[in-house]
Amino acid sequence: MAINELRSVSTFIKAAELGSLRKAALELDISPQAASKALAQLEKHLAVRLFHRTTRVMSLTDAGQRLLEEIQPALLGVQRALTKARANKDEFSGPLRIAGPRTTFQPILWPLIETFCELYPGIQPDVLLEDRIGNWVEDRIDVGFRLGPSPDEGVIARRLFPLQLVICGAPAYFERFGVPNSLSALSSHRCSVFRHPGTGRLAPWHVFLGGQLVEQPVVPTIISNDADLELNAVLSGKVLGQLAGATAAPYIRAGQLVPVLLEHMPDIASYFVYFGSRTSQPARARAFIDLAVERLTDCPQYVLTSQELAHAQRLLPGSRRPVKIQAS
Repeated sequence: MAINELRSVSTFIKAAELGSLRKAALELDISPQAASKALAQLEKHLAVRLFHRTTRVMSLTDAGQRLLEEIQPALLGVQRALTKARANKDEFSGPLRIAGPRTTFQPILWPLIETFCELYPGIQPDVLLEDRIGNWVEDRIDVGFRLGPSPDEGVIARRLFPLQLVICGAPAYFERFGVPNSLSALSSHRCSVFRHPGTGRLAPWHVFLGGQLVEQPVVPTIISNDADLELNAVLSGKVLGQLAGATAAPYIRAGQLVPVLLEHMPDIASYFVYFGSRTSQPARARAFIDLAVERLTDCPQYVLTSQELAHAQRLLPGSRRPVKIQAS
């Protein structure tokens, strides 16, 4: 139903209830002229006269009475639905559709969702993890996460924390295969390479060289499209890997992985949370966004400091001196 027809019907019903077009206009918060025009449009559209009018009163015609009896229940149903929709916007219950990248982000997202469910048990997270960049509107996403701000028009992005890319290996790897002391030395080392699940392409290693971000060619020993499998391969001591800082951080802090070539380590992007206009968001989406910003913005759990990286590198065979780390 076009909006002018809806206004005309609302004006007709209100005028019938109050017996006055002026009172109907006041109740509907429109001008008397607009109310008169809306009613005239409805009568013209139906080609019937709906009211008997005098200078003092107005009453329904037989056609008007029949129309009122037929249409009033339907309009009341519409009004109830609109009222319910407005109320649902402010309810802390119902589904919450969340999207994010599968690779590297899954272990970051789960603690956030777990905390949110404890705070708001009436909300049901509906989580879509994919490495492809979907359409925020078509996928009906309430809150999304991704590397880099969203390119979708009308979407707001808030930066959370940087993505570090750390070249690292297990102590057992360096004991067996030695430590690469330059980027060129990587050509003689066993390296893991990640195949992007969304595109099927091999993801190049990225390094800082001469103040610029460049791709570093490596000869893959193992190729995988699964971040957990790649992590296990690196932890086993079979290969070196370039891992996301958030993935590598707990293992580097525990001494299970050791970073190398820190002077070439980049952080090439940041994770963002993205969402639509805050004025039209459900309260449950606003609450989740606020929690994500509070817990993840520059979260030290997922970002290794220069001091942590330099300390970890002392675990390399024969290493005793601190290494200068490239500022990104």
